[in-house]
Amino acid sequence: MLIGIYSLAFVFGTLWLLQQPVLPEMYRAIGLIPMVLTALILPQFKLRFSVWVSRCLLFTAMLGAGFFWAALWAQIRLTDELPHKWEGKNVVVTGVVPEMPQFSQDSVRFRFDVERVLTPDAGVPARIQLSWYRDNRREGAALPHIVAGERWQLTVRLKRPHGNANPHVPDYEAKLLERNVRATGYVRAGESNRRLEIPENHPAYFFERERDEIRSHFQHYLADYPYAGVLIALVVGDQRAIPSEQWEIFTQTGTSHLMAISGSHITLLAGMVFFLTYRAWRRTSLALWLPARKFALVCGLIVAIGYALLAGFAVPVRRALFMMAIIVAAFWKNQHVHTLSVLGWVLLLVVVLDPWSVIAPGFWLSFAAVALICLVVSGRVGRSGAVISWVRIQWAITLGLFPLLLILFQQVSLISPVANAVAIPVITFLIVPLVLLATIPGLEFLLLIAHPVLQVTMVVLQWLGELPLATWQQQMPPLWTVVAATAGVIWLLLPGGPGLGVSAGFPARWLGILAGAPLFLVSPEKPAEGALWLTVLDVGQGLSVVAQTRNHTLLYDTGPGYGENDSGKYVILPFLRGEGIQALDMMIVSHVDSDHSGGALSVLKKLKTDVLLTSIEDGHPIRRAIPDNRYCLAGNSWWWNGVHFEILHPDKPDTSAALMRKRKTNESSCVLKITASHGSVLLPGDIGQVTEAELLRRYVRDSLASSVLVVPHHGSRSSSSEEFVRRVDPDYAIFTVGYRSRFGHPHEKVVNLYREQGSQSYRSDYDGAILLHFSRAGITVNTWRALNRRFWYDKWPVAGKED
Repeated sequence: MLIGIYSLAFVFGTLWLLQQPVLPEMYRAIGLIPMVLTALILPQFKLRFSVWVSRCLLFTAMLGAGFFWAALWAQIRLTDELPHKWEGKNVVVTGVVPEMPQFSQDSVRFRFDVERVLTPDAGVPARIQLSWYRDNRREGAALPHIVAGERWQLTVRLKRPHGNANPHVPDYEAKLLERNVRATGYVRAGESNRRLEIPENHPAYFFERERDEIRSHFQHYLADYPYAGVLIALVVGDQRAIPSEQWEIFTQTGTSHLMAISGSHITLLAGMVFFLTYRAWRRTSLALWLPARKFALVCGLIVAIGYALLAGFAVPVRRALFMMAIIVAAFWKNQHVHTLSVLGWVLLLVVVLDPWSVIAPGFWLSFAAVALICLVVSGRVGRSGAVISWVRIQWAITLGLFPLLLILFQQVSLISPVANAVAIPVITFLIVPLVLLATIPGLEFLLLIAHPVLQVTMVVLQWLGELPLATWQQQMPPLWTVVAATAGVIWLLLPGGPGLGVSAGFPARWLGILAGAPLFLVSPEKPAEGALWLTVLDVGQGLSVVAQTRNHTLLYDTGPGYGENDSGKYVILPFLRGEGIQALDMMIVSHVDSDHSGGALSVLKKLKTDVLLTSIEDGHPIRRAIPDNRYCLAGNSWWWNGVHFEILHPDKPDTSAALMRKRKTNESSCVLKITASHGSVLLPGDIGQVTEAELLRRYVRDSLASSVLVVPHHGSRSSSSEEFVRRVDPDYAIFTVGYRSRFGHPHEKVVNLYREQGSQSYRSDYDGAILLHFSRAGITVNTWRALNRRFWYDKWPVAGKED
């Protein structure tokens, strides 16, 4: 049991390091040596409480060990970086594609291990991530056929790791650091890009080539089958092959863990091999030399290792494989093992080998689920028949993971016990064996049996996911409520009874309910009457702003869309969910351009929205997605909780697509002014100087003056005329731009114009999301990168200034 506690200390030390704004100085780790020596020597004196003091010191030492071990890994990874001067420049490199590439309709995305840099004096990190886009300038141009393990010479343009930085949204830069990807970019079209020779079945990439070949074979055999991606994921662990709509079904029903190559899959395959080899070996004379049980265990372990490598060796796979290896070793030596102790050793081993695994949600969910299962099957909840034990396991997992799921995703599937009772037997004991056998040449027809079974299962899961109250959502809970709820869950799962001993049971288990109550009762803070909270989200090259009054929420623009992915799905919805916002009173889509409207459909699909205001023409899919859709027209105004909202432009609707084409859509942007008791903000969309002149003529005196201005058209030089800037006279100017924008936003002259006006500038590419509170104390401005500073963030230039 102690190893589990010490392993948790090491894990928390690693997690503590990942919260730091700067890396510590490594010489401070020397202080751990006297702490460990004291902890080891102290029990020898047999003083009162010496054992407890020794254990506390060892716990603290393991906490520090995890902290400095992760810091060492971080320093090694961060030293391999792309120099600023080589961002955006052509560089010729040679290297190997180490993993399966990911194909979409117009691009292929892959990791690239750089072996040589052919461009003189250029510096390139050893591991980069590239996208190769279809050349649309050439008719009939096809994407290159890239296979894992191939060596290529490529001309690339790179940039340093960068992602959008927003509250409640996963940190993409941390994900890149976890994968040791130190630059991203794309392949430049040209004849210099060519495939180089590579030895067949190179041992370093053997399993990746096998994974790639199996995936290609399945894709060809299951062409046009809707759930082909699910079957592929169950074999080679390629979860990106599953469409987002199907992922939503798994998320709503709490069955997404089945789509990962998990411990159950590894155990199933190893168990099948064990059974077959055990039956065969015991019938031979060799069983006298080597017992059949030991031989079968080793065979099962070898197959499990091969399957783990074939599945990509993700965190749940590593956990299952390491546990299996320890248990097999114990059985080989005829020793008994305690499952929780094994789990503790495996936890320590996984984090020592890869400190960045603690970033992955799968790490926490995998180990927590196994710990809960161990608690149940070890008899601490009680011993019963198979059916009752199964129900208790599902109950324990659902209840035990509730706090963890809320802090990771702010939503929990309440229907998951029923959904898992349906899906686990079908997928684990029927579909997985069929698709694994289908990897053997000649048995591909088994896929045609597995797919209909899966199709029926998906229909049932979809029906369950659409039931009322199938999913519980709430705001990001405070950390202390999660800790209290976790302790409460553990207390609830302890054996009941009147006595104080373990055998007699623990009394008053109902106290666990009280410990979990704050998780649901602590409500998010709200603006006061007359106050306004404004969040300018970091959506890259685009715009999205959330305005909150005490009882109302407005979303202005929805960021860019890019194929199946968009800002609505991956930025706006996670932010709103984390803030506890489950409905929108109004959405304004300023104009049709994709960098402002790209995420609208995703938000409207998932979030109840009362009213849509927009300048988009009739018949557009965004307008058809909501019954109450209206044109935004100058003069429309309303009050929410003492805060005034007013549309300033356009003064008349463009009622047809033909008119919209005749007039630039930017100039039709809905212009919104919000006035709170202690400040105002102007949201002008992408208007240019023509519309700015119209506003200057239409509104006199201080009608346009605002405390905060979201700079028109991302700081383009076609906007922000001198007279407009002078009349608005903002205290704060916010530029919403993408990192290294290909449009050159914001233009240096525009930045200087606001600086000369006396405005304090913020940029979403440098600052991340900008959070403004208009209250009695005045206007408080914070930026997410400043509030959530991490050591892997780049050293950005001062906001509003150019290099």
